[in-house]
Amino acid sequence: MKKIDLKKDLKAFYHATAKVVVQVDVPAFRFLMVDGIGDPNTSKSYAEAIEALYSVSYTAKFILKKGPQKIDYAVMPLESLWWADDMAVFTTGDKTKWQWTAMILQPDFVAKEVIATAIDEVRRKKNLPGIDRLRLEDFPEGRCAQVLHIGPFSEEGPTIARVHEFIDAHSSRVGKHHEIYLSDIRRAAPASWKTIVRQPMK
Repeated sequence: MKKIDLKKDLKAFYHATAKVVVQVDVPAFRFLMVDGIGDPNTSKSYAEAIEALYSVSYTAKFILKKGPQKIDYAVMPLESLWWADDMAVFTTGDKTKWQWTAMILQPDFVAKEVIATAIDEVRRKKNLPGIDRLRLEDFPEGRCAQVLHIGPFSEEGPTIARVHEFIDAHSSRVGKHHEIYLSDIRRAAPASWKTIVRQPMK
């Protein structure tokens, strides 16, 4: 059986150092996405989105693994884009007005038909509330600055500031704040959580 390590193949985009902010040129990747608004810590909608994303992503993985192609791969990590109509809410702490897109990268070798079959299978077996909000979309991010944050999400402020300072010294910020969650927060201690913090730039 062919085994593919996508995080290794895409190391420049799914590995980062906490020591220095770096520039990366991110090509278009294909994602399963769900949009929403609200505090991610308490939002039922955000929890439903994550459940639907993981359920379909793992179902698609097992369809390929058991099918004639016999391809095995690790499901990619959860990612989220964050923004607001008034960006001040990110400093005031009003998370109820945070807007987000939760998403998981889907490999190029996973055909759209496989994703559609996976969605139908999850809908039939689990009937998850977030399943009908899923969409498959190419996301071209382009030139970005990124760095690794180690620790709880509540302590990301200084890390985000470092990314913004790097961009402001070279260019200007565009697009949405992007986070890639490398740790399983259900098992790891908050002090060891690893999150790639990324911001597009002109």
